[in-house]
Order: sequence, then C-alpha cells, then structure tokens
Amino acid sequence: MIIVAYDIGDKRIGIACTDALEMMALPVETYYRKGTAADIKYLADFAKSRGAGLIVCGLPYNFDGSESLQSAKTREFADLLSKATDIPVELQDERFTTLEATRVLLSADVGRAKRKQLVDKIAASYILEAYMARKKQGV
Repeated sequence: MIIVAYDIGDKRIGIACTDALEMMALPVETYYRKGTAADIKYLADFAKSRGAGLIVCGLPYNFDGSESLQSAKTREFADLLSKATDIPVELQDERFTTLEATRVLLSADVGRAKRKQLVDKIAASYILEAYMARKKQGV
C-alpha cells in the first residue's frame, strides 16, 4: 500500500510518499499554501492520484510532549482533509523532524534559499519513516 505523509505548516506543506512495498519514505514536493479549501483539495487529489491507501499527517507536539496551538490547527486541518477524501487519515508525532531535516541540510552545506524548498518535504519523509517504524512495532 502507498502511504502519503504531510508535514503541515502555516506557509508550506511538505509531502512524502512510500513505495508500494512500504520500504522507503521518499520526499516528493513542497506545496506552498493558498488557502485552506484549496490546500485540502490539492492534498486530497494528490493522495488519490498516487493511489494512496493511507494519509499520515505530522502532529506537532512541544518538546515536553504537550500539545500547542499548532497541534490544534493541525488536528483541525487533518479532520477537514479526512472529510474531503475516502482515504483514512492518521496522525503521527512529528517532534524534531523539521529540526533534523534542517540539521541534515546544514551539514550538506545547502544554502538558505534551497533549504527552504527542501526542509518540509524531507521532514515529511521523516514523519513517514516514524509512522512505518511504529507500525512495524505494532504500536
């Protein structure tokens, strides 16, 4: 089954997908937000076009594990997305994914402008990897 993951931010949404065997999480693109209705439509259509059987949305927690305003916004967005498609939508803890993606890009000496284009889709692939690892553990 193909799984699509979204790293939902206020300005951009990172997108990643698995291969059909769920062996790899691949960064696909960074979508620049245009408004909630347009964003929902784009993401629902994207998942459908990829033949996804599941959508995973990263849920941002604070470092201490508590939820924040951004967590509530993400839950609301994921709920709207689930109503716009027949593909199941699940949430996955995304703590440290953007930080780790940024760290990797900095260590590769990627410039600031290019990092902005890459960081969200790489973070989405980390969200997807975490989801697949959790699934393998049966959690």
